[in-house]
Amino acid sequence: MSNATTQATFQADVLDSSKPVLVDFWAEWCGPCRMVSPIVDQIGEEHGEKLTVLKLNVDENPQLAAQYQITSIPALKVFEGGEVVKTIIGAKPKPALEADLADFIG
Repeated sequence: MSNATTQATFQADVLDSSKPVLVDFWAEWCGPCRMVSPIVDQIGEEHGEKLTVLKLNVDENPQLAAQYQITSIPALKVFEGGEVVKTIIGAKPKPALEADLADFIG
């Protein structure tokens, strides 16, 4: 199971991480978010040595959602060195997500 990050822990969890971090911006009421969540969890379990996977609830952390211009969820953002280096919007099947993340998990 992937871990959650919040406004309070985002700096340490994501921006200061020594390896790439995939942040799943989601909300409880979002059907596509619930659909993609187990896939994101699987990728985190299978590729945890290369990529940290965290979840951020946009309803509980609206300031971070606004800061990273989250207008549609699910939104997956890969952070490297404190910067967003990849953005994936919408639910996708696992092979498509793995292809999108190949630079980080390959």
